[in-house]
Amino acid sequence: QVQLVESGGGLVQAGGSLRLGCAASGRTFSNYAMGWFRQAPGKERELVAAISTDGDTKYADSVKGRFTISRDNAKNTASLQMNSLKPEDTAVYYCAARAGIMYRIDQRLYDYWGQGTQVTVSS
Repeated sequence: QVQLVESGGGLVQAGGSLRLGCAASGRTFSNYAMGWFRQAPGKERELVAAISTDGDTKYADSVKGRFTISRDNAKNTASLQMNSLKPEDTAVYYCAARAGIMYRIDQRLYDYWGQGTQVTVSS
């Protein structure tokens, strides 16, 4: 089992920044690819960014150039730095872990999920 706990959500004005954290415990963190997903009201959950065990990254087109995913295997944490936030970034953000080297876009292929953290961007 892997337990994931997100932190860092909140309310921010458009153009502002937030940094989300995901603390992992229970298994060897470095063996898991990590993903950040989000779900806005009335919409399906979507991949925002993902990172492989060795640092390869993937971003949704909507966040490229604004968001940065990272991981610290020594601290068992993953992070999502979000800059130039827009009202359409408002959603519940989830971190997820997938056993194996490579990330996947399909959320069904992730094994463990955090409880989610709300991000609200006001215009």
